[in-house]
Amino acid sequence: MRSAFRSFFILAIAAGAGCSARVGDFPSLAPRAAEQVDPRVPVERPPNDRPVSAGLFARLESLIASARSGEAGFEAAIANARRAAERAGARESESWIVAQEALSAAVAAREPAAMAISEIDTIGAELLVAQGGLAPADQAAIESAAEIVGAISRSQAEAIAAVQARLAG
Repeated sequence: MRSAFRSFFILAIAAGAGCSARVGDFPSLAPRAAEQVDPRVPVERPPNDRPVSAGLFARLESLIASARSGEAGFEAAIANARRAAERAGARESESWIVAQEALSAAVAAREPAAMAISEIDTIGAELLVAQGGLAPADQAAIESAAEIVGAISRSQAEAIAAVQARLAG
């Protein structure tokens, strides 16, 4: 009997301790404000619908102009490389080496486009870090500039690949 009483007493103390209030600063389990927003509801307008800043616009336009201005130099260099590749003899011959040098000059002439696309990526990354995000207008301007300069860069890369293929075969 005494053992049963002791077991009941220990069980009662343990149950009471489990129901007691804890002392301390604990977070509330009530729903937070963000949890009360229905994610299925469409957003009426972008959170930041300001236009592109003049400084960003000017930097992007400058980079696009730089890439475009390099196109003439690249076209001259790739034309020279194509001519040299057409005249190139067997691999490692003197004419093949001249064609490789002309191809290297064409690759170097891609620098304005390559630097511009790199700088556009850097601008986007820096703004993302500095602002914790990109405003929709800024993002659209960066994407547009990247697409314009990227098209120039892809075209140049394709031209170089064609000359490389000619020299490899």
